[in-house]
Amino acid sequence: MQRIRLRYTKRGRLRFTSHRDFQRAFERALRRAEVPMAYSAGFTPHPKVSYANAAPTGTGSEAEYLEIALTEARDPDKLRELLDESMPTGLDIVDAVESRTSGLADRLTGSVWELRLNGVEPADAERAAGAFRAAESVEVQRRAKNGMRTFDARAAVVSLEAIASDEALSHDADRPTDQPCAILRLVVRHVTPAVRPDDVLSGLRAVADLAPPVAAAVTRLAQGLLDDETGTVTDPLAPDREAATAPLENQGVAAAAAKVPVTEGPV
Repeated sequence: MQRIRLRYTKRGRLRFTSHRDFQRAFERALRRAEVPMAYSAGFTPHPKVSYANAAPTGTGSEAEYLEIALTEARDPDKLRELLDESMPTGLDIVDAVESRTSGLADRLTGSVWELRLNGVEPADAERAAGAFRAAESVEVQRRAKNGMRTFDARAAVVSLEAIASDEALSHDADRPTDQPCAILRLVVRHVTPAVRPDDVLSGLRAVADLAPPVAAAVTRLAQGLLDDETGTVTDPLAPDREAATAPLENQGVAAAAAKVPVTEGPV
């Protein structure tokens, strides 16, 4: 059984696609591309697809990850092209590697987010970010299944800064351009409960009374292993690429890791 790990995006209006909607679109793409999928056992077999830490509905993303299990070996690059052609524009399959290591989910420990705040002056956003960074804790509330939950949004934030518009990596043509627009870059450690960009926005409102007049356009720029020393997020597929090019004497270790059975749920 071959396992392939894929990176995909949610761009433009497709950021409003729910995870369930993406699943349906992806399974249709698998059928159109005639991918030799492995299926689960039981009365209702379904393709063995494992998703890892999907972004919330309404946020864009350049770094979503999943893993599929195949009954026949396929070239990852060719498979990526076939699947990308079968997906709606905006839900783009942008990278593929053969799984040669275990623990993809364990390498998703941080995310880089970009927040575009239309109607907010950059200087105001910088002052608010400074107040947030200076706070020891920033309590926010979020509605959960059991009611409102209060937690600290500050502890998970590794960095938060305002950046110039020409440094922004996300673009949103649906947003107006004839008004001020502040852009914040945010690195968040994955913790429980998860601290989301909207929680940080709630924190900015609490510590600096920053309240954008329209909803922020949020995009995940990267997701991967968080380096605590540098505060950067590394590519989670890099270990699989390195294993593929490792000397022959080291490939046995990678091959053994790749024999871990694919299970439904987090990878």
